[in-house]
Amino acid sequence: MDTPAPDADAADVRRRLGDERESALARLASLTGDFDAVVAASLDSNADDEHDPEGHTIAFERSQIGAIVTQVRHHLAELDAALDRVDAGAYGTCESCGGPIGGVRLDALPAARTCIACAGRPRA
Repeated sequence: MDTPAPDADAADVRRRLGDERESALARLASLTGDFDAVVAASLDSNADDEHDPEGHTIAFERSQIGAIVTQVRHHLAELDAALDRVDAGAYGTCESCGGPIGGVRLDALPAARTCIACAGRPRA
């Protein structure tokens, strides 16, 4: 079974989670700018975007960007929860079975709440 990396002390974990959080905040800012640009473009146009033969509708683009914004906000919440687990000394412990999450999983998903075995189980 994979165990947390021995050199992954709390300061390293906080730094890594902080770096990922900054990256997510930058993505969110970019997406917010994209969303605002799509909305502004629709205000300046009286085109019937529902029947535009040139491609996606403005409503579709707004919806798509909005969905991605929701995902990034969820990821930020997960990163904040992971930072709270670091502070509580519970980072790297599966919330389902109490076992170790494992260094490889945490390298791939630093905000992981469960070990691989529990993540693969059907939810009740």
